[in-house]
Formats: sequence, C-alpha cells, structure tokens
Amino acid sequence: TTHYLFIVVVAVNSTLLTINAGDYIFYTDWAWTSFVVFSISQSTMLAVGAIYYMLFTGVPGTATYYATIMTIYTWVAKGAWFALGYPYDFVTVPIWIPSAMLLDLTYWATRRNKHAAIIIGGTLIGLSLPMFNMINLLLIRDPLEVAFKYPRPTLPPYMTPIEPQVGKFYNSPVALGSGAGAVLTVPIAALGAKLNT
Repeated sequence: TTHYLFIVVVAVNSTLLTINAGDYIFYTDWAWTSFVVFSISQSTMLAVGAIYYMLFTGVPGTATYYATIMTIYTWVAKGAWFALGYPYDFVTVPIWIPSAMLLDLTYWATRRNKHAAIIIGGTLIGLSLPMFNMINLLLIRDPLEVAFKYPRPTLPPYMTPIEPQVGKFYNSPVALGSGAGAVLTVPIAALGAKLNT
C-alpha cells in the first residue's frame, strides 16, 4: 500500500510542479512571448518528473503515462477558464506526450539503462519539446490579440504586453529554446535520478 501511495504522491506533486513551472504554461500571452523560458522550464520539469517516476517503477511507458496525466489536468483547467467566459485560446495546453514517448523509447531501446535514459532521453526531450510547442502555438488564433483583450487577473500591471511585435517571436526561440532545453535538461535529470537512488 505504501508503495502505491508513494507513486500517486510523486505523480500528483510532479504534475503540479510541471504545469506551474514558471507559470508560463497556461496563458497564451506568456507562453508565446516568453517561449524560451517556457521551453527551459517545461523541458526540465518534464525530464525530472518523468525520469524520476519512470526509474521508480522501472517500466518503459511510465513517462508517457506521466505526460498524459499532465495533459488531462491542463485540459480540465482550460475547460474551467472557458466556462468562466474566457476564449478557447486563452489557455494553451503544452505538447508533452511525444517528448515523453521519446524518453520511454530510449529507456526501452537501451534495455532499461538509466544513464542512457537520462543522457539520451533528456536530450531528446530538450530538443523536441520546444519544436512541438512552437507548432502548437502557431495554431493559436493571434495570441497577442488574446493577451490584450483578455489580460489575466493575476498579471501584474507592469507585465502587461505593450508592443504587439509578433514577428520577433517567430525566428529564434525554437533554436534557442531547444538548445537551452537540451543542455540544461540532462544535468538536472541526472540530479533527479541521483535523488531516486
């Protein structure tokens, strides 16, 4: 019983940490204009939580399950905001599942080698997550218009968007976010695995 209870606690707490990492996750304005920070925080949190959870169970596929929990949780939050009268695009649901699948595939392909999972899988998360989420954001109807029309109630006045210069955010964030995510994910995931042993 304690074993399963611990798994549930790890899953719930890691999920809450990841979806709130830097608070860049839910709101379209921040997710877009702060894409690099979003990429670093989400790559790191997904890798740490998924690797910790996966190594604890020792079962390939656990990382994808973990990412699915976060996705469902975030869609529920999206539905809650929508029910309050905010537009459908007000909340952005990040794309975690494909990156988590790459981690699971690495763990399975290397015959459950935890060091390979950390180094190769962590790098794959850092490289893939920013790309999947940039595609996700490109599908949103004018994110800055949503940001101006529906400012978040928790957004401090000095952080309200001022210049709607959307062109700035189309070019370099994917490369920068992918690079930074890939570089930072591995050592932090290694630390998470170290704590697990």
